[in-house]
Amino acid sequence: MARYTSMEFIRFLLFDTHRVDTLFKYERFAHLDAEQTWMILESAKLLADQEMFPYFKILDEHPATYDGKGAVKTHPQLKKIIQSAAAQSWIGGAAKFEHGGMQLPEMIFNTGQSIFQSANNSVQGYIGLSTGSADLITSFGNQEQIETYVPPIYEGRWQGTMALTEPQAGSSLSDIITSAKATEKGYYFVKGQKIFISGGQHEAVDNFVHLTLARIEGAPAGVKGISLFIIPKYTLEADGTMRYNDVHCAGDFQKMGQRGYATTHLSFGDNDDCRAFLVGEPHKGLSYMFQMMNGARISVGQCAAAVAMAAYQASLQYCLERPQGRLVSEKDPSKPPTLIINHADVQRMLLTQKSIAEASLSLAMECNKLYDQVHGTEGEEKDNNLLLLELLTPIVKTYASEQGSRSASLAIQTLGGYGFTTDFPVQQLYRDLKIMSLYEGTTGIQSMDLLGRKVVLQNGKAVKLLILSITNTMQEASAYEQLIPYAKKLGQELQRMSKVLEHLSGYAVKGDLERYLSDATVFMEMAGHIVIAWQWLKMSVVAAKKISQSDFQSNNQSFYEGKIHTMEFFFKYELPHAEACATTLEDQHTLTSIKNFELFN
Repeated sequence: MARYTSMEFIRFLLFDTHRVDTLFKYERFAHLDAEQTWMILESAKLLADQEMFPYFKILDEHPATYDGKGAVKTHPQLKKIIQSAAAQSWIGGAAKFEHGGMQLPEMIFNTGQSIFQSANNSVQGYIGLSTGSADLITSFGNQEQIETYVPPIYEGRWQGTMALTEPQAGSSLSDIITSAKATEKGYYFVKGQKIFISGGQHEAVDNFVHLTLARIEGAPAGVKGISLFIIPKYTLEADGTMRYNDVHCAGDFQKMGQRGYATTHLSFGDNDDCRAFLVGEPHKGLSYMFQMMNGARISVGQCAAAVAMAAYQASLQYCLERPQGRLVSEKDPSKPPTLIINHADVQRMLLTQKSIAEASLSLAMECNKLYDQVHGTEGEEKDNNLLLLELLTPIVKTYASEQGSRSASLAIQTLGGYGFTTDFPVQQLYRDLKIMSLYEGTTGIQSMDLLGRKVVLQNGKAVKLLILSITNTMQEASAYEQLIPYAKKLGQELQRMSKVLEHLSGYAVKGDLERYLSDATVFMEMAGHIVIAWQWLKMSVVAAKKISQSDFQSNNQSFYEGKIHTMEFFFKYELPHAEACATTLEDQHTLTSIKNFELFN
C-alpha cells in the first residue's frame, strides 16, 4: 500500500517530544497509559488503511453532487466510514464518560484524526464536524438538548454542522441577517440562508443538527446581537416521529478540491416553519461558537499538515523508486541512471516538504496538549496555558495551510510531469490542501486576529509566555554542542520579533490601527517561521539526547540523525524568511498610503 503517513514519526512526537504520559497525572486522564494509547492509534491506522485510504481517489472522481431536489448524493462508502468511525469512538472518544465518551485527551484523539486526515481528508471532515458540534452542545446546551442530540451524533446516525456564513456577509459575522422570532412554545422560528456549510445535508446519515447563528428580533446590531441555535433538519416529536423542519438544501458547491466533502447552501424557513432551539443565553452566540471555531482552526491546521505529510510521503516513495539521469560528477553515459533522490535539487525539495509537514504536525500536537492542560490545571497555570493556546491557534492554522500548500506544490514538482497527472495522488492532495487557507477565516483574518487581538492579550502576556517557552527549549538545546549555534540563531529571531512589535506598537498607541494591521500577514509569516523553528529545535533536543545515550535500536539512529539534519536545513533555508519579513515590517512605507485606486489599473 502507498505511504501516506509515518507511524514512527507520530510515536516520536507523542511519546518523546510532547510527552503524552505527562497528561496521565490529571484525574480526567488517569485511566489511560502509554500502551493503551498506542493500541488506540494503531486501530486508527487500521481503519484508515482498510476503509479510508482506498477511497481517497475514488471520492475525488465521484464527488458529492446535488440532485436538484434538495439532497446531496455521496459515495456509498461514506456511510460505512462514518458508522465504522462512530463504532470505534472516533466521533465521541474525547467526550466525558457521562456523555458517552472515553475521556481521551485531545492529544491522543486528534492524533488519530491526523491519521485519517492523511489517508482521506474529505471523509475526516464529516467526522470532525460532528465531534465539534456535539462538544459545543455539551458545553453550552441544556440537559434536554444534550440528551436529544448528542447520542445520535456520537453513534454516527446524525451529523453536526456549523452554519455561520451568509451570501451577503461572507466572513463578516457582524453583518448576518438570519432572523429568529420567539414563540410561546419554547422555540423560535428562523428565516434566512447560509452558504459554504461543510458536510451539510447529504444522504450518508439520517438527520442533521445545524448549529446556526441568527439574530433574535430586536437584538443589538453587530456581534453583540448574535445568538446560537440548534436547528435540526428533522425534529424529534414527543411521539417518537420525525418532522421535517423546513430546512432546505438549495445546492452544493462544486470545488477545486475536497470533492468528496459536501459543501452546501441551506435555506431556513422558506415555508415559515423552521423551528430553532436557543443554546445558552440570548446574544451570546458568537462567544459560544468560538469554542467550536477555535477547535476547528487547530483542526484545519492539523489537517493541512497531515495532507502535506501525505504529499511528502508520496513524493518520497516516488523518489526512492524512480531512476533518471546521472550525477553531474558521473561522466560515463554507459552507467545506469541513478535514483532521483540522489540529485541535490530533489533532496532540497524533499527536505523542504519534510521540514514543513513534520514541524506543522508537531505544532498541532503542541496546541492539542495545551488544550488538555487547560482542562487539567487550575489558577494561573490554567490561565497561562490558555493564553499560549490562544496565541498559537491562528499560527498553526495559517502556517500549516499556507506553507503546506507550498509543500504539496513541491511534491508535484518532485515528480516532474507525472506529478501533474491523476496517476499519482500529489495533484489531488495539492487541490485538497488549498481550501485550508480559507476554512475558518482566511489567512488575512487569522493574521489580523494574531496581531490585533492575541499579541495584545493582557498587555502582551501571551507573547511573553511564548518567548519563555522557546527560551526554555533553547536552554535545553545548549546542552548539546551541535545544537548551540541554532539555539543562538533562534534567540536572535526572538529579539528581532520583539523589536518589530515595539515598532508596530507605536502606530497602535497613536490610534493608527489601519497602519498597525496593514502588514499583519507579513507579521504572521515571520511568527510562523519562528514558531516552526522552535518545534524543530525541540525535536532536535530529543533526538540529540537519544543519540548521546544510545537510547534507540541500532536501525533507528538514522531516524534521529534525520531530525537534526532537517532542523539544520530549516534554519538555513527557511528561517531567514523571518528576517526578510522583519525588514518589510519596519519599513515606513505602507499600503494604507495608497488612496488613488487608479494605481491598480
